[in-house]
Amino acid sequence: MDEPHFQIRLIHGLSEIEADDWNAIANPPSLPYDPFLSWEFLEALEVTRAVAPETGWGPHHMVVDSVDRELIGAMPLYVKGHSQGEFVFDHGWADAYERAGGSYYPKLLSAIPFTPVTGRRRLAKPGPDESRISNALLAGAVQVADNNNLSSLHLNFLTEAEAWSMEESGMMIRTDQQFHWHNRGYHNFDDFLAELSSSKRKNLRKERRKAQDGLTFLHLTGDDITEAHWDIFYEFYIDTGARKWGSPYLNRDTFSLLGERLRDQILLVLAIEDGTPIAGALNMIGSERLYGRYWGTVSPRPMMHFETCYYQAIDFAIENGLKVVEAGAQGGHKLARGYVPETTYSAHWIAHEGLAAAVDEYLARERNAVEHDAHFLRARTPFKRNG
Repeated sequence: MDEPHFQIRLIHGLSEIEADDWNAIANPPSLPYDPFLSWEFLEALEVTRAVAPETGWGPHHMVVDSVDRELIGAMPLYVKGHSQGEFVFDHGWADAYERAGGSYYPKLLSAIPFTPVTGRRRLAKPGPDESRISNALLAGAVQVADNNNLSSLHLNFLTEAEAWSMEESGMMIRTDQQFHWHNRGYHNFDDFLAELSSSKRKNLRKERRKAQDGLTFLHLTGDDITEAHWDIFYEFYIDTGARKWGSPYLNRDTFSLLGERLRDQILLVLAIEDGTPIAGALNMIGSERLYGRYWGTVSPRPMMHFETCYYQAIDFAIENGLKVVEAGAQGGHKLARGYVPETTYSAHWIAHEGLAAAVDEYLARERNAVEHDAHFLRARTPFKRNG
């Protein structure tokens, strides 16, 4: 997998790459900072064995070296033994292929494990060779899947531009939607509420009063987050994860290491009752965006989820001048709370021609349905119609 001016190779863990080398292409100064692409985040999942072959996530990252042995490109890649923790659901494709006698697993995936967040997947050093490096990474990933008899290649939560450029390279494009909150230069939460219709504004104020009754909310970042806080949050995470997913994705060591490495990129929101935390939400902080990731509680209360995850995130984003709050996958209930639909994109290659043709036809219909649904929802946001 060589090109005239660089070499492409596979590595089986980010420990084989220097953090500064990876971060230079994952988060170059010319682009907004994405904590999920950082070496510190991705390698923490590997070293704590949340991501490992035995969990169904075998790291097989693709890297590109220049003739001078400089890292100039990379793609996070995983050989997957299942479709869990991806949030782009292909279980139906797997069932159809296996009913026909094929083996859908293992497959090849480029994504951020357990994290439905849009971002770059082909990490190329900015400059005159950026396009060539990106094209070589995609072609190389298809070649790896094909040469190793993997059923398919999937790249999840792509930027819109990257997705459509991949369609030009023969990939099948899938769309879905999430709900994001946008900061329109608000100075406080009341500024945001002022843009809502009267009835919606009253509803949100009522929700906040009900959620905050008897509770205080604590925002922790940096060195203020201690191991005791991680112990508390992990209890919330395990309880909620066991009910939602059956088996929580991350382990206790993962949270400690993320807290050590990315302390300034973490916001931990805790709901406190009589001095005791009863709920919490973990957020990651980018240079422009706040990403809501995990939440949990040991004492469910009316509206507390909305307050802890959505409204406290908005408060923090306004206070810190962040442009967007991404509150995770799905959730039409977010619409009434000022989070608007945003299209998400993924790209897919399937080796079996028959399955690929059927999926391609399905995706065309699905894209139309997603677009129709988004149009319907955008007409029903809580904002004033003249706003």
